[in-house]
Amino acid sequence: MDMDNMFGAGGGAQGGAVGQFPLEQWFYEMPVCTRYWTSATIIASILVQCHIITPFQLFYSFRSVFVKSQYWRLLTTFIYFGPLSLDLLFHVFFLQRYSRLLEESSGRSPAHFSWLLVYATASLLCLSPLLSIPFLGSALSSTLVYIWSRRNPETRLSFLGLLVFTAPYLPWVLMAFSLVLHGTVPKDEICGVIVGHIWYFFSDVYPSLHNGQRPLDPPQFWRNLFEREPTDTGAQPINNEIAAAAAPEFR
Repeated sequence: MDMDNMFGAGGGAQGGAVGQFPLEQWFYEMPVCTRYWTSATIIASILVQCHIITPFQLFYSFRSVFVKSQYWRLLTTFIYFGPLSLDLLFHVFFLQRYSRLLEESSGRSPAHFSWLLVYATASLLCLSPLLSIPFLGSALSSTLVYIWSRRNPETRLSFLGLLVFTAPYLPWVLMAFSLVLHGTVPKDEICGVIVGHIWYFFSDVYPSLHNGQRPLDPPQFWRNLFEREPTDTGAQPINNEIAAAAAPEFR
């Protein structure tokens, strides 16, 4: 089954570079944050499948992290979605698709999308002990799906070619699908929607009501990590006409 047709939104990646295999093209077309997250997810499942590590070494536990100093769990809880299976394939598809769309559409700098990930992971780690959610990858994925869906209200999606709906309904369709598939209330996806709504409100709604203030934008020290000013090399300025002729045109 073509998974792009399962929740298709129209459009897609441009033609790949000549000589690249489809999988290689798909991998390198992903923006950097999405690429690392997707790769870590697949690697974690392979390591568990090969019995090199176990899921018990990956889940988040407040006691394990802050009493036993197993700090790696702060990250591994977001990259393990289960053993190699069809269910993992669905998770990887939604993870890379909507993380990629959101990262590419952020349009300002890597600082903003990476700061969103910092906010979302920290919020979910705080909620996890309250609701006993050991693995938070699905919750983080749901956060990104929710934000993307609210920012693209006119985009039409289809489920299995049968149910057609607009993007804001996507998180709820996924919850219903998870409920039918697993028979349990998807607490992790509900947490993701809550965290995503807070980000969406303070990033997209709140500024228009409070003179453009954006309380969840990345702080200056974080921007400096990604937006360093070019150093002065002492070279003479280039003639503007020559520079304009040599530079590629962006539209």
